[in-house]
Amino acid sequence: MIKPKRLQKGDTVGVIAPAGTPQPEKLEKGLIFLNQLGLNIKLGNHVFNQQGYLAGTDEERVEDLHSMFRDKEISAIFCARGGYGTARIASMIDYQLIKENPKIFWGYSDITFLHLAITQLTDLVTFHGPMIASDLGEEEVDLITKLSFSQLFSPSPIEYTEQISTLEPIVNGIAVGPLVGGNLSLITSSLGTRFEIETKGKILFIEEISEQPRVIDRMLNQLYMAGKLQSSAGIVFGDFNHCVAESGPSLTLEEVINHYVRLSNRPALRGFQIGHCSPNFAIPLNVTAMLDTKMRRLHVESGILS
Repeated sequence: MIKPKRLQKGDTVGVIAPAGTPQPEKLEKGLIFLNQLGLNIKLGNHVFNQQGYLAGTDEERVEDLHSMFRDKEISAIFCARGGYGTARIASMIDYQLIKENPKIFWGYSDITFLHLAITQLTDLVTFHGPMIASDLGEEEVDLITKLSFSQLFSPSPIEYTEQISTLEPIVNGIAVGPLVGGNLSLITSSLGTRFEIETKGKILFIEEISEQPRVIDRMLNQLYMAGKLQSSAGIVFGDFNHCVAESGPSLTLEEVINHYVRLSNRPALRGFQIGHCSPNFAIPLNVTAMLDTKMRRLHVESGILS
């Protein structure tokens, strides 16, 4: 495990768009929040580029990512938004550059593919956290979402309990292991690639947005058939925003999730407000965590930053 350095007031951080193009007015609001944290900001050269649903060409988006890891003045790299496109650039990234210049890397949703790739090829701790434009750029931002950034300055154990949201055990037990995962669609799309998620002995975190139960069923079935669910130490279910059937007869989302968790027989909790939701609670990835269904909590160890 490679630990990035913690942030301090006065540090300069980079903001890039490795997937879709952010709305300028939303990004501006997010940048104001980063300034209020005492941080200086450097935007990637191609953040506002647009090529269809992408923030510029694959080469331009990789160039911004590489330049931020290469720049000695940059202490952390935040993603402006998700969307689509990070899987397209994963094979173009210089992972040795990242390994030799470890920094805080922060984002979620489509950024999941980069979390998986960086974990697999560098073992760097990364952060599944709210986006600078698409989350911090909203009219109202929940205090818990904002407070999630404090873990980058004063790293201490992270405790998610029912004080934040109601948590529901699916299979009881205790699981301990590195926390991995992110968006279900991106996790599933990693299968069969060099960036395929490794879940053996690890706590698998999953979240999703705007997919019908039958689509969730298909993806969880694929993970199950690939042995990813049953080889995990435990499973954490984040927010599944607007994952409802559009029409016709359907299983409920709860029925689908319960089916695969019980087949896998791994300790599992659902109800975490992590993902496409407000608040959006940030968590580090590739660090040791403990899931306790009886106590209904997720505990992440301290010492995640140097």
